[in-house]
Amino acid sequence: MAKTKYVIGLDYGTLSGRAVLVEAATGEIAAQAVKEYPHAVMDRELPCGVRLEVDWALQHPQDYLDVLTETVPAVLRQAGIAPQEVIGLSIDFTASTVLPIDRDGTPLCFLPAFEARPHAYVKLWKHHAAQPEADEINALLAARGEIDLPRYGGKISSELTLPKALQILREDPEIYQCADQILEASDWLTFLLTGSRRRTGSTAGYKAMWLEGEGYPERAFLRALDPRLETYPEDKLGEDICPVGSRIGELNPVWAEKLGLLPGTAVGASIIDAHAGLPGCGITKPGQMMLIIGTSSVQAALSDRPYSGGGICGAVKGGIMPGYYALESGLAGVGDIFGWFVNHCVPAAYHEQAKGAGCGMHEYLTRLAEKLVPGESGLLALDWWSGNKTPFVDVDLSGMVVGYTLSTRPEEVYRALIEATGFGTRLIMEAFENAGVLVDEIRACGGIVEKNPLLMQIYADITNREIKVAASQQTAALGAAMYAAVAAGSERGGYDSIFDAAQAMGRIQEKTYRPIPAHVAVYETLYREYCQLKDYFGAKNPVMKTLKQIRQQAWRQSV
Repeated sequence: MAKTKYVIGLDYGTLSGRAVLVEAATGEIAAQAVKEYPHAVMDRELPCGVRLEVDWALQHPQDYLDVLTETVPAVLRQAGIAPQEVIGLSIDFTASTVLPIDRDGTPLCFLPAFEARPHAYVKLWKHHAAQPEADEINALLAARGEIDLPRYGGKISSELTLPKALQILREDPEIYQCADQILEASDWLTFLLTGSRRRTGSTAGYKAMWLEGEGYPERAFLRALDPRLETYPEDKLGEDICPVGSRIGELNPVWAEKLGLLPGTAVGASIIDAHAGLPGCGITKPGQMMLIIGTSSVQAALSDRPYSGGGICGAVKGGIMPGYYALESGLAGVGDIFGWFVNHCVPAAYHEQAKGAGCGMHEYLTRLAEKLVPGESGLLALDWWSGNKTPFVDVDLSGMVVGYTLSTRPEEVYRALIEATGFGTRLIMEAFENAGVLVDEIRACGGIVEKNPLLMQIYADITNREIKVAASQQTAALGAAMYAAVAAGSERGGYDSIFDAAQAMGRIQEKTYRPIPAHVAVYETLYREYCQLKDYFGAKNPVMKTLKQIRQQAWRQSV
C-alpha cells in the first residue's frame, strides 16, 4: 500500500502566520501551528523608537521568517511524519504587502544603516499613507482616458503596489535606489526557499497592474507619473511571471534543513491569502460566492468574463482558477471594528458582568445583542472604520453611527456595527450581480464565522441568501495546501489541476444559515437607508475628508 502523502499550506495573515499539514488525498488536516507576529502591526513607531506618521502600517520581515522556522517543524513533529512524505509546500499572503531587498535577498531594514528608516520596512496591505500617490495615479489615468481599463479595477487604491513604491521614491529616494527589488513578501519568501526570482501571477495581476499579454503599465505612463519610474517594472519588479497553480521552484538545501524537509520538495507559486479561500471552500464554478470574515473581509466569485468598476476588480484570467476571471472586493474592516468598540467604548460595568458570566466581552455583547430584534435599536452605521473599497475605493472615508439616544446601550451599538458590515457585504454582492455574476450560494469561512452565529444569521437575513460554512477553520491555509498539491503534480501524489485538488480536498459543513423572512423584510428597509447614507457621505458630502485633514494637521503640530 502506498504511503500517505502530505502537503503544507502556509497562511500569512495580518497579525499571525500558520502552517497546516494536510493529507493530499483527503484534505484532512493532520496538524497545524500558529505563530503570532512579535512586532504585530507597526503603526505608531519602529522598534528603534522612530515615530510614524498617520495611516502608516508596517511589519518586520523577521516575523515572517519566524513563522517558517517555527510552524513547519512544529506540524511535522505533531504528526510524527517523515520528511519524504511531504510532497509540496505553498504560501498565501496578504497583499499588496511589499518590502525592498538587496541583491542577496536581504531586507533593507535588516541593514544597520537603514534600521531607523521607515521606508526600509514591509509596507502592509493596509498601509494607507500612500493615498496621495494613489490620488496622483488616478488623476493621471483619468487624464489619459484609461480609468476604465480592466487592469485598474476602476480606481487605484493605496493598498496596491505602485502607490507604495512611488511613496518610497518620493519620500526616501535612497531606499528606492538601494533596493534591488521592491517585491511582495510572498515572492520574497519563495525566492528564499527556492532561489527563483519569478513572481506569482496572483499579486502581479491583482496588485501590481500586470496583465497577461501586455505586461505592466507602459513606460510612457510611468514616465509621466515620475521620470524616475520609467523603468520601474524591469528595475524593481521583474517580468518573469509564474502562473497560479504552477511550481515556482523546488526547496533548496539551506531551507530544507531549516524546515526539516527534503531538498527538491515542490514549492508552488504563492497566492493572495483571501484568494486561496476559494478552493479552500470548494468553490470551482460561477454562482458560488466566497465570503471570508476576519479582521477584514473578502468576497470573490468566478466569472466567464472580466469586469472592472465601482471597486470590483476582475481583470485577471486564471488569477485563482484556470479559465475564469475572479471578481474580488471586500470590507476593509470587520473584526477590527468590533475590536475597536470592545477595547474603547464598553463601560467597566459590562466588563465586570462578562467576567461574572465567565465569558469574553465579544461573547457577552453577542448574547445581549441576540435578544434584540432587527431595527429595535434605532441605530444605523456605515462600516468605513478603515475606509471604503466598494464602490468608492477611498481610504479617507470614515465610519459613523446615527440614531443615538440617551437610552442607547452597548449591545445595540455592537449589533448595529455587525449589521453595517452585513449591509456592506450585500452592496458588494449586488455589484457582482450587476456585472452579470449571479450569486446563488454563499460559502463562508474565517475566524468570526465559527465564533459568531449571530453575525452569520444577520448576514443571511441581510443578503437574503443561504450561507454555507466551510468545514475547515483554516480555509486559506487549506487552499494554499491544495496549490502545493498541484505544484507537486500527480506523479508525486498530488494533482494536475486545482479543480481536481478542490474536489478531493474541500468540504462544507452540514450546518447552514437560512434567511428568516420577517427579518429580511426589516433589513430591506434598513438597507435602503444604509444606501442613502452611503451615497450622501461617500460622494456628496466632504465632511469625512475635511475631518481627516484637520486630524492630520493636528498630528503634525503635536510632533
